[in-house]
Amino acid sequence: MGSTDTDRAFFGQPRGLVGLFFAEAWERFSYYGMRALLLYYMTDRMLDGGLGIDSADARSLIAVYGSATYLAAILGGWISDRLLGDRRATLLGGVLIMCGHICLAIPAGAGALFASMIFIASGTGLLKPTISSSVGDLYARDDPRRDSGFSIYYMGISVGAVAAPLVVGTVGQTYDYHLGFGIAAVGMAVGLIVYVRTQRHLSPLSDRPKNPLRLREVPRGRLAGVLAGIAALVAIIVGTVATGTLDAGGVVNLISVVAIAVPAAYFTVMLRSGRTTAVERARVRGYIPMFVAAVAFWCIQEQGATVIAQYADESTDLGALGFTIPASWFQSVGSLVLIVLTPLFAVLWLRLDRSTRPPSPAHKFAVGLAIAGLSYLLLVLPALGGGQTNPLWLVASLAVVTIGEMCLSPIGLSATARLAPAAFATQTMGLWLSSNAAGQGIGAQLVKFYDAGSAAAYFGLLGAGAVVIALLLLAVTPLIRRQTERKAPSGEPGAETVSGVQR
Repeated sequence: MGSTDTDRAFFGQPRGLVGLFFAEAWERFSYYGMRALLLYYMTDRMLDGGLGIDSADARSLIAVYGSATYLAAILGGWISDRLLGDRRATLLGGVLIMCGHICLAIPAGAGALFASMIFIASGTGLLKPTISSSVGDLYARDDPRRDSGFSIYYMGISVGAVAAPLVVGTVGQTYDYHLGFGIAAVGMAVGLIVYVRTQRHLSPLSDRPKNPLRLREVPRGRLAGVLAGIAALVAIIVGTVATGTLDAGGVVNLISVVAIAVPAAYFTVMLRSGRTTAVERARVRGYIPMFVAAVAFWCIQEQGATVIAQYADESTDLGALGFTIPASWFQSVGSLVLIVLTPLFAVLWLRLDRSTRPPSPAHKFAVGLAIAGLSYLLLVLPALGGGQTNPLWLVASLAVVTIGEMCLSPIGLSATARLAPAAFATQTMGLWLSSNAAGQGIGAQLVKFYDAGSAAAYFGLLGAGAVVIALLLLAVTPLIRRQTERKAPSGEPGAETVSGVQR
């Protein structure tokens, strides 16, 4: 049985939230530390310690790298739900992420870069959905502390993310890229230690698979088909790489397509599954428009490591404040804003959700996406002026998109845990993370069009598009609310759940 209202040891929240908060903070320190350096490492001259990759190619590769990282969350959720359980999957994921950062810390060229991508994508796919699902397991489905708790947990992400560019970015850009990546590896190791020492406070629901796979129940023909499909996929990949058919551009295009196709296919599976009840199916249908809005949001927000990073390095006056700012420091702005605003938003959501007319998750999503669009529209003004932009414009834009993130991301985590079908609990959390994958997959194609000379048009079109999608979501919010607030008959799965798992 999961935690209940009686566990209020951590400022009114379950004590298990403490360990998850700090473990996630250190994991994000390692990830955002790597992310702060990656574009500059890939595009810098080989003589200066970089890889000498063309900037347009580097932007697309980083975008699909992020896409693959979050896309793997669906498989990670399945492994947890059916094989390992959340605790073991989280631990294994952390070990793989640490191995990926160690690869980057070794000066072994592009080979080490691509090896790190495999390790970090696989590890994040295991860790991200499972640690988020563990947070959801701490609360009953209708616990009014849920949104507040997820906002506090989300602050753990911010603590690691704000420190990483300042520490890892400064060391990497000032002294040595590989030394910076090495610090990121140490950060992940610390996160693993914190998790191991605090996992006893988690809900028992996180200790076992929520829908365990029993091989005797799997038809032999289906198992043979899956194994044959995996073998064929491996053979195709090996063959295309060996013959040079699948180059960097082909990889970018392939991952972009997969990033969109996989969540679409997974929604189809959940809606058609016999393990999904009628009420759960209605909730999933209501969840889809919010998922689409999240994709659009992440398409903008995740360009902080690509387009915004390049804009900061090439089009911003880094010495305008009286001292030279490392370009990587701008990636701490959003996380710093999150730290300041998270307590305020946690209180705001708690009060609004207890009001007589509480805003629905769809309302919060629409507001968050519209604000993200405004953050890009804000950059149109300095971009039209040409020349070097005052850094305060970029700081303002990053702060605005972060406010949008506070309206959408922690609410998305909470809504996903609440609306997940019982048989797909952790997998649905992986599906939520795949909204980031789809957004970055689309972004990998869009960032190809960015150029310093046409920055105003680029920011204007993407910002306006986000605002339009937000208005459309707002228009269908009443329909979404009717679908997501349907109640299951007593005794039916979904009637009383903890993160979509029957209590």
